[in-house]
Amino acid sequence: MNYWLLLIPLISAFIGWITNWIAIKMLFHPREPKIFLGITIQGIFPKRQKQFAEKLGKLVSDEFLSFNDIEEKISNPDNLKKIMPMIEKHIDDFLRFRLSDEMPVISMFIGDKTIIKIKGALMEEIETLFPIVMKQYTGNLKSELDLEHIVITKVAGFSSDKLEEILYQIMSKEFRFVEIIGAVIGFIIGVLQIIITQLTT
Repeated sequence: MNYWLLLIPLISAFIGWITNWIAIKMLFHPREPKIFLGITIQGIFPKRQKQFAEKLGKLVSDEFLSFNDIEEKISNPDNLKKIMPMIEKHIDDFLRFRLSDEMPVISMFIGDKTIIKIKGALMEEIETLFPIVMKQYTGNLKSELDLEHIVITKVAGFSSDKLEEILYQIMSKEFRFVEIIGAVIGFIIGVLQIIITQLTT
């Protein structure tokens, strides 16, 4: 057996690793279009950044931060009940203390029973009005705040360096795994080549 054949799996492993390494690098590089042998080459993410931003913007506005979900949460009676004690405390504080500063004459004729009645009437009105106001508010917010456009603008405005940094932070282990798999597959192919060579000689 020619012992030089043992180099084949090592060379194949290196080729498998370097090929996958180059493929990963080509996700981000070159940043700008380069012409090589008449072929225009550019990294996938820099080339598709605008389309990526548009898809992400639509996904965020439709799925992640839906105004319908926000409206439902804000106007939900159960959520309103959670903040009612705070509202009641502020109303009570206003009727008992701040009203005397703002309207001293009127406050002279308001006792505890009157304060309780006024506060009760106000709380009922707030409980009825609050969901309506919140729905109107989120409706206005939806027309004024275009989430899809904001996300598209932000992502499309990312520098390629920033985008690469973010994706590497998220997927560095996966990229390393792809490189290793390339080396392993290359090594296996090299071993198979040796076996085939030996069987055919």
